[in-house]
Amino acid sequence: MDETAGVMQYAEQALDYGVMGILIAMSITSLWLFIERTMFYKSIKIEEYNSKEMLELDLTDNLSTIGAIGSNAPYVGLLGTVVGIMITFYTLGDVGAVDAKKIMVGLALALKATAMGLVVAIPAISFYTILLRKAERFSALYDDQKK
Repeated sequence: MDETAGVMQYAEQALDYGVMGILIAMSITSLWLFIERTMFYKSIKIEEYNSKEMLELDLTDNLSTIGAIGSNAPYVGLLGTVVGIMITFYTLGDVGAVDAKKIMVGLALALKATAMGLVVAIPAISFYTILLRKAERFSALYDDQKK
């Protein structure tokens, strides 16, 4: 029984650090790419581009990564929640006695992953939308300039 408890405790820590680590990395990546794109947009000179296609390639660079982070972060959080709930139920089944406090603490810790996934996704989707709109504006300015 002690060995099983140790394995479950290790699984809880691995899940917590693994899922939270992935979500933190996703958050840092989306913020970094947002800053990079914002700095690029401030320095761009559309008159230096000979074709709209090359301009659009430069404008949309890394936008899909930010969009992918925004759309997948809730799923990473949900995975953490599902596995956390499974660990909670397994631990309760192994102990035999049902303790409401253990159930509530286990479920609350599991739901933390979903909340963190949403905390990562909401800004990432906002970053994506803001940057996409700026890219569309530069593209429209290029069209207007070439008339």
